Amino acid sequence: MLISNTLFAQIINIKNPKELPSDLRISPYCDILGFRFLKYNSEFETDKILKQVQNDIKKDLPFLFIGTGDDETDKILLPEIAKNIKKSSIVANINEKTYKDIIPSIIAGGHYAVLKTPIDINLAKELNILSVDMGLPPEKIIMNTDIGGLGYGYEYGYSIMEKVKLEAKKDKYLNFPLFSDASYESLKTKEAKSDDFSNSWGELSVRTKMIELSACSGAIAAGADIITVSNPDNIKILKGLV
Repeated sequence: MLISNTLFAQIINIKNPKELPSDLRISPYCDILGFRFLKYNSEFETDKILKQVQNDIKKDLPFLFIGTGDDETDKILLPEIAKNIKKSSIVANINEKTYKDIIPSIIAGGHYAVLKTPIDINLAKELNILSVDMGLPPEKIIMNTDIGGLGYGYEYGYSIMEKVKLEAKKDKYLNFPLFSDASYESLKTKEAKSDDFSNSWGELSVRTKMIELSACSGAIAAGADIITVSNPDNIKILKGLV
């Protein structure tokens, strides 16, 4: 995947096992439309949700599907998505414990794979090689080197992204687009969720918006090619930074 400019993926959280959120609001500035499964179990009618995505979303945007983050769950969920989504899409996240179960479906569907490793350039390269050895075309690889939330290890994840960009100039197994979920990690922090702070911290909704903007701004500076964003209003602001 060749990316000339930073792309922003608006994320829609999937909670209801049978349908998309009713209050769906899509930013006119987003480049990719993403769907994050916050949970998944036998009640989920994945095929019905995917039909809604393909039939009801009128914007001609690439799709991104993000699993739950639970390895055993994603071994079931992500292949099902890869088999049932009709157009080439981005599927995340695939790691060293799940790639053998998920990559074959990615290859069969002609999708892009987001390969996630825990903030280690050597592990990232190894997973890239293993995936290529399984038959995944290199042009279908997107790297997620992981990152902590703001104030929770963010700077270490940032430095790894910078290092990957530098090493990629001379190493073909690192020369892939970088995916950043920094906003998601930062919005999980207590500072972004709790109102139990003094007034000096500001109103919660404004603070949450600013935390996401700060996290995404850093990801832009680190060289991320695809950045997830939860607040649709933030995408226009971030577009002004690239």
